Parts: sequence; structure tokens; C-alpha cells
Amino acid sequence: MKRSAGLLLFHHTDDGLEVLLGHMGGPFFARRDAGAWSLPKGEYEPDESAWAAARREFEEELGLPPPDGEALALGEVRQTNGKIVTAWAIEADLDPATIAPGTFRMEWPPRSGQLQEFPELDRVAWFGLDRAREVIVKAQVAFLDRLAEHSP
Repeated sequence: MKRSAGLLLFHHTDDGLEVLLGHMGGPFFARRDAGAWSLPKGEYEPDESAWAAARREFEEELGLPPPDGEALALGEVRQTNGKIVTAWAIEADLDPATIAPGTFRMEWPPRSGQLQEFPELDRVAWFGLDRAREVIVKAQVAFLDRLAEHSP
């Protein structure tokens, strides 16, 4: 069973609570919005703690060190692909223009024998909770709900 861990940044604005989400890079998500956004996260092996993986993946996906601050455990969810995702929320500000996303390589087009490089996240943006619920991977909505329960 694959496991991922990630950090969900949040901050308060005059319009309410906002979360930072990344749009998944690569050809499968290029023309999608709903269900194509996620908290910055990634897979880890059993010999690595979920917390260490969440911090490492944040830096790999955004090209920035994870922020310091109190981490609120948001628990786990199981995505439709069976992957278990563990998340923490941290209150922090981040300018989406400052990200330098990591990349991955895959064969594209399929069965072409050509490897192409794509950004892990092709864009990052702040979303109010209502809009975030519309675009985030369906199983990850639970993280938004758990954050809202613990946030003033």
C-alpha cells in the first residue's frame, strides 16, 4: 500500500480562511481543474516518518523550505487509488510566485519511447475553503473540513 504525506499551509484573510494548493503537473491534469489540485505531498518508504516525508516533499514540490510553526495533525485519508495520505496544517504565508517546483520524468506520449520532464506542480494558489472544496482531490476535502473545525 502506497503512503504519502504532506503539509497544508493556511492563513487568515479579511475574506476568511485560505489554504495553499498545488495544481498537479503533467499531461494528465493539464486541462483539468476539479480534482487536479492537492496539498503539496509525496510518497515515502516505511523507514521514513510521515512527518519527515511531509517536510521533505514540501521542499521537493515547491522548491522552498517548509515553514516553521505549530503543526496541526489532520490525520489520514484514503484516496480512490488506495493511497493513504497523512497531512498536517501549518499557519504561514507564502507567495506562490516564489515557488520553484521539482520535476518528474515520464514517457510521453504513451508508448512513444520518449521521456519528457514535467513540473510536480505546475502552479500554486491560495483558495478560500469553498473554492478549495471544488478543486481539491475528493478524498482530501476531509483535510479542509478538519482544518475548519480547528480554526477560529
